[in-house]
Amino acid sequence: MQILAPFELEGNIMRSLGTDWMLITAGDKEKYNTMTASWGGMGILWNKSVVFIFVRPTRYTYEFIENSDYFSISFYDKSWTRALKFCGTNSGRDVDKAKVTGLIPVFDEKAPYFKQSKMVVICKKMYSQDMNECGIIDDEIRQYYKNNAYHRVFIAEMKRVLIPDENE
Repeated sequence: MQILAPFELEGNIMRSLGTDWMLITAGDKEKYNTMTASWGGMGILWNKSVVFIFVRPTRYTYEFIENSDYFSISFYDKSWTRALKFCGTNSGRDVDKAKVTGLIPVFDEKAPYFKQSKMVVICKKMYSQDMNECGIIDDEIRQYYKNNAYHRVFIAEMKRVLIPDENE
């Protein structure tokens, strides 16, 4: 993999996050999990390049993010849509997502990711906070939080951006 600086990122990040989806992965070689997500973003905060993600505490990946200093977010071309859909609708508590989808885990960074990624961001957690009803200003948003199933927001510094080497 080639290393890029965050400011060298190209493409439509909004499409990558919101339409093409991403995998959020945390843990280590002994035990890890991944989940599909389409809510999040990238930007500048505290004079650092950051990502922010939203994960519900009921998700299996949540405990891996909570117990790790690092996690990865990774992006894929359209040929992996079926695998990402599987990773978003099945729990790692019940099934080995990598084995079922053919995704190949890589453990040479501080957070796992998958060999088939077209871009990986290795993220170091900086801040987290639970969302709650009193923070909601727009009533339209309440539809996403029936039964008070709020997300936790994680803000993390972008430590490394990896893209496949052209020779791979």
